[in-house]
Amino acid sequence: MATWRARMSFVLAAASALASCGSTAPDPGPSRQLRVLFIGNSLTYVNALPQMVADLAAAVGGWTITTESVAFGDYSLEDHWNRGDAVRAIERGKWDVVVLQQGPSALPESRALLVRYARMFAQKARGVGARPAMYMVWPGLSRPEAWDSVAASYAEAARAVDGIVLPAGEALRDALRQDPSLELFGGDGFHPTVLGSYLAALVIYARLTGHSPAGISRLAPPVSLDGPAAQELEAAAASALERYGP
Repeated sequence: MATWRARMSFVLAAASALASCGSTAPDPGPSRQLRVLFIGNSLTYVNALPQMVADLAAAVGGWTITTESVAFGDYSLEDHWNRGDAVRAIERGKWDVVVLQQGPSALPESRALLVRYARMFAQKARGVGARPAMYMVWPGLSRPEAWDSVAASYAEAARAVDGIVLPAGEALRDALRQDPSLELFGGDGFHPTVLGSYLAALVIYARLTGHSPAGISRLAPPVSLDGPAAQELEAAAASALERYGP
């Protein structure tokens, strides 16, 4: 634990230093705009994750992020493809990024489907000038042995579509390793609390804009956060983003 905390302190200090010198992202000058479409299930719509990302941008400044989502409970990307709403949403919008998400996809067969339909959606996204992004989720807390497989599935899908990795699941895992008392998951051990969704939103916002996570929680906390908790979330986001680089 001491070694992990030391590493997290280093990551957060490095992120803070980069943010102060402006090397994590160019000076945005006038507000830059991103239009982001989220396609997923309850891990996207619980706690209004897309709106959290937009609210972070508004609080930090420099970026304006407009979001829409097509999300239904328990839906996979295959379900979305067959239903058609998500494809129509891509085709009608001038999106910059299309974020794709389904369940944990830890099993080989679900990983294959994730990759297959990510490719199909990525082709549609690029047809309107958008870049695909994979919102990496997590397994239930009752399946700790599946974390590595979930991360590998989403990383493989991102590679398959030359897309952006949004390593939210890894950030949640890092945060729990650092401080198991953090209330990141609800009673079912799978769906995030507001705090858990905020950490996912922090990862997504930081990756899409190039902004360091350091210090953001002081600007736009989702709930009342004390200093240590805010730093732990920011450090977990920075660690996950470092491991799954652009």
